[in-house]
Amino acid sequence: MAEPKKPQAGSTEVTPAGSIELAAVSDVTVSTATMSTRRLRSEDYNDYSSTEATPDGSPPEGINSFASPSSYQRFGESNGTTWFQTLIHLVKGNIGTGLLGLPLAVKNAGIVLGPLSLLVMGIAAVHCMGILVKCAHHFCNKYQRPFVDYGDAVMYGLEASPSAWLRTHAIWGRYIVGFFLILTQLGFCCVYFVFLADNLKQVISAANGTTNDCHSNKTTVLTPTMDSRLFILSLLPFLVLLVYIQNLKFLSIFSMLANLTMLCSLLMINWYIITGIPDPRNLPLVAGWQSYSLYFGTAIFAFEGIGVVLPLENKMKNPRQFPMILYVGMAIVTLLYISLGTLGYLRFGAGIQASITLNLPDCWMYQSVKLLYSIGIFFTYALQFYVPAEIVVPGAVSQVPERWALWVNLLLRTCLVCVTCLLAILIPRLDIVISLVGSVSSSALALIIPPLLEITTYYSDGLHPVAIAKDILISVLGFAGFVVGTYESLWALATPPISNTTNALV
Repeated sequence: MAEPKKPQAGSTEVTPAGSIELAAVSDVTVSTATMSTRRLRSEDYNDYSSTEATPDGSPPEGINSFASPSSYQRFGESNGTTWFQTLIHLVKGNIGTGLLGLPLAVKNAGIVLGPLSLLVMGIAAVHCMGILVKCAHHFCNKYQRPFVDYGDAVMYGLEASPSAWLRTHAIWGRYIVGFFLILTQLGFCCVYFVFLADNLKQVISAANGTTNDCHSNKTTVLTPTMDSRLFILSLLPFLVLLVYIQNLKFLSIFSMLANLTMLCSLLMINWYIITGIPDPRNLPLVAGWQSYSLYFGTAIFAFEGIGVVLPLENKMKNPRQFPMILYVGMAIVTLLYISLGTLGYLRFGAGIQASITLNLPDCWMYQSVKLLYSIGIFFTYALQFYVPAEIVVPGAVSQVPERWALWVNLLLRTCLVCVTCLLAILIPRLDIVISLVGSVSSSALALIIPPLLEITTYYSDGLHPVAIAKDILISVLGFAGFVVGTYESLWALATPPISNTTNALV
């Protein structure tokens, strides 16, 4: 099969429709006043690569070097994001509703097995993120591309494989990744709808019984209010307006606001947890395998940031700083996951709900925590929505006349938000939606595809057998979680839920 075209830095090649060329835009999108005249085209991107290797060569440091300065140098846009803005986006892209569902995940695994599994899964997920970035750098170096997205990396990896059949069908690698990226990120957005609706409903329902006493164990009588599906529907117009903001650098302002509100909420949640942990000796050390499969989906859902790794790296002023940002940011995220998941389960035990915020007392201080975290999740919706929008919208906009570009752009964004709203209305069970999205799509993108990509990319270069065995093991475990977790999530979805009419307060 002929090698793909190798455009030089600064070329005006337009990428194929449907690929996630987030970094291919100098200012990914523009303000709403001027975005009707700007197309999402790769020639607007001012990021260039320089390398000491030939276009067809491998990095001189070998396949074990991770974006070594001597083998891969990138000079980002002058108006790109700083290392601090990128760290904010990375942390924000991973800390969402999945974090608040981890105490329930630990319950499904056991008080000992749960935290240990979180640590192992976190190491594996971060390792796979590193593999993805390393392979993307390899193909940028090989084909002299200013950037390579997830789909392109998989496509080039299949073209480099020793299998003739895989080389012939390499384009399907891009399609599969695009499909799972859309499915994953829109799944996150569905979860955000359900989370916001559940927390708003609880705050409003308990408004009449809310007091200043945060230490009382009495049960709060909830005031009847509208169905959670109506709360989901009421959020729709506000989220539609939010996704019209399309500039990633401008979104960092909202991302910072979301981080601050969620940080304050997490500090208050942790304070409430650690001041009232009961005797944990009655908690099971290891749970059954059926509940553990639900744990897998929830846990891998929490590591929800692989879809934004390459876009964030591509938009940096100095992309060579990204590997350190990746490991520092994900180390913070993993430690936070383990601590909150474990302490939350210790605090509430068998009464833990799908989101730990739903277990907080109905006093004004902790009602404000629910609202603060909901504000953070609200703004996070735009960041998670960014990825599928940049896959779907540019290809459609390029097919219409320039005068219709703005309206088609806004219409598609509106339709995508409506799809996530509709799915949330159809499945308004937060714990099951989280586990299902994590099992189906997050496992594929975070654990299954990256190790296989490393094998196909470097096999011809003499990849060490230990590395091959490691990659196969990660992919097999990810696939097992995908199958069993999806089955158990669908089974739980078909089972009528147990109604909880009161808050589970300990």
